[in-house]
Amino acid sequence: MAYDEGLAERIRDRLGEDRAITERRMFGCLVFLYDGNMAVGVTGDDLMVRVGPEAAPDALTRPGARIFDFTGRPMRGWVVVDAAALVDDGPLTEWIARGRAFAAGLPPK
Repeated sequence: MAYDEGLAERIRDRLGEDRAITERRMFGCLVFLYDGNMAVGVTGDDLMVRVGPEAAPDALTRPGARIFDFTGRPMRGWVVVDAAALVDDGPLTEWIARGRAFAAGLPPK
C-alpha cells in the first residue's frame, strides 16, 4: 500500500529538526519514531497515531478517529485518523503532538 507523500511532508514540517525523530518505511507505511519508538505514521491517506492504551478511549471520541486494525487484530493504544479530518492544520498538529508526547515518555530504544 502506498502512502500519501503530501501528508508525510506536512508531518515532517511539524516535527521540525528534532534529532530524536527518525522515519522508516514499514509494511507499506511511513512511520516517524521518537528515540526509536513509533509516534505517528502515514498509511494510505490516513494518519496513525500512538496515543497509549490509557488515552485511546478519549482519542477515539475525536472527529475521524477509529481503532487501528492493520492486521485484523486491533492494536491497543493506536488510532487511525481519516484524511478528511486532517484537511486543516490544527487537528493534524494536535494529533502529531499526542503521538510525539506518548513516544517521548517511553524509554529510548
